[in-house]
Amino acid sequence: MPLWRSAAATETAPMEMKRPLWMVIGVVSVAAALAASELVAGLVSLIPSLVLGIGDWVIDQAPTPVKNWAIDTFGTADKPVLIGSMLVTALLLGGMVGAFGRGRMGIITAVFVLFGVGAASATVVGSAEPLSSAALGAVAAVIVGVGTYVLLSGLGDVASDDPEAATNRRRVLAGAGAVLGVSALAGGFGRFLLGRRGAATESRTDLAVSSPPLTLPEPDPATMLDVEGITPLFVPNDEFYRIDTALSVPRVDVAEWRLRVTGMVGRELEMSFDDLIAMPLVETDVTLSCVSNQVGGGLVGNARWVGVPLTEILDRAGVQDGAEQLVGRSVDEFTVGFPVEAARDGRTAIVAVEMNGEPLPFEHGFPARLVVAGLYGYVSATKWLTEIELTTWEGFDAYWVPRGWAKEGPVKTQSRIDIPSHGSIAAGMTPIAGVAWAPNIGITRVEVQVDGEPWVDAELADSVSDNSWRQWVHRWDAAPGEHRIRVRATDATGTTQTEERTPVAPDGASGWHTISVQVS
Repeated sequence: MPLWRSAAATETAPMEMKRPLWMVIGVVSVAAALAASELVAGLVSLIPSLVLGIGDWVIDQAPTPVKNWAIDTFGTADKPVLIGSMLVTALLLGGMVGAFGRGRMGIITAVFVLFGVGAASATVVGSAEPLSSAALGAVAAVIVGVGTYVLLSGLGDVASDDPEAATNRRRVLAGAGAVLGVSALAGGFGRFLLGRRGAATESRTDLAVSSPPLTLPEPDPATMLDVEGITPLFVPNDEFYRIDTALSVPRVDVAEWRLRVTGMVGRELEMSFDDLIAMPLVETDVTLSCVSNQVGGGLVGNARWVGVPLTEILDRAGVQDGAEQLVGRSVDEFTVGFPVEAARDGRTAIVAVEMNGEPLPFEHGFPARLVVAGLYGYVSATKWLTEIELTTWEGFDAYWVPRGWAKEGPVKTQSRIDIPSHGSIAAGMTPIAGVAWAPNIGITRVEVQVDGEPWVDAELADSVSDNSWRQWVHRWDAAPGEHRIRVRATDATGTTQTEERTPVAPDGASGWHTISVQVS
């Protein structure tokens, strides 16, 4: 029924005929509102995405066990799953509101306004965006959402039993389909624009970083085993694991980027990207791993990095006596914290600007990030770095510490079986192969055990650096039947990784990677 007809007439119409259409109108109106918020966010750089803002807020509020479950279950797809779940929930709520409101514009408008206020508030809290900017996106969403509801509701009498009602209902459904299609295109275009942020994309494309004075040679062939299916020595950038709190990858324009060094220093520094890369650069190979990596998991990767040693930056600023913790801050407000000593004890600790021969990908921290060998990423690997602060150990707790994770995060010695994987394999000579890592220490031995037989030494590829993983292989004459295969590694200190299984929280998983295979 058109909105200009009487409320009394609306109330006497058969509810079983009008409720499904009101639900459709509610769903489509919410979809249009969400699309509008994404489109204006893409078109106007100062306006944040409400969808991503709410998602960031959800991530911040979620209990640590829920976050761990999401990473374990969905891996690097946890953020898309969250966004998809949020959109489905919003659309379902829209259907419920449409069915409940049934043309009562006071109720509908109030619901959309509450949605806008809540979305803007969550965006401000979740992503530290200015309230005024978030409010603009919310206003656009409310106007489009209410307008869509008015438009579709006014297309005809959707509730009465007269012959014309069927035509009107088809008109409403056709209009809803058209609006939904336009919303999908508008929202997709907005998301595309948000993903590009032209100036940042161009600044990365045009970037040329000077080669460091001592460029590393190509790895010796002896550092790479010729075994099909083994993880490569260097993981390509587009395959390198990514776990972070950012729903939307920050797009930072190099021309506007600044790195500040603050806190307990002799003098605070602020440098541009050109200032940074004018300092001495080094090239180094380092394996990074996530504290959420399960035994045998894929949240680990090795890459060749170019960057400025942290010691160069700290020496220029002058570290005060009593400074115990180095805090890294990202443009999206994420923080890490690790002992200052880790930047000064001789390990590789750099502000990286290149990854595997190219400027850092946006997903991995462009234009600059921290890379510290031997520490899990949650305490050291700030992507989209914008500030380094020197403080006391008790003076600050970084992002993950109040959420139940250990304040110190040294990487545990680990090994992984890449091939064979769980499942069936053919009898005969077959390789058991994988990688092992203990960054900042190095791997000296890898052993393999099949069933209850004695442990045997695997063949190790040469080490490219103590900071990088090493490939290993054991040639196994596989007999028919079901078999259990285990692996363990020993680091350069002579310490063999423990068999004891521990969960990832609070400071990383431990245990021997074990698989079962059926040989036929």
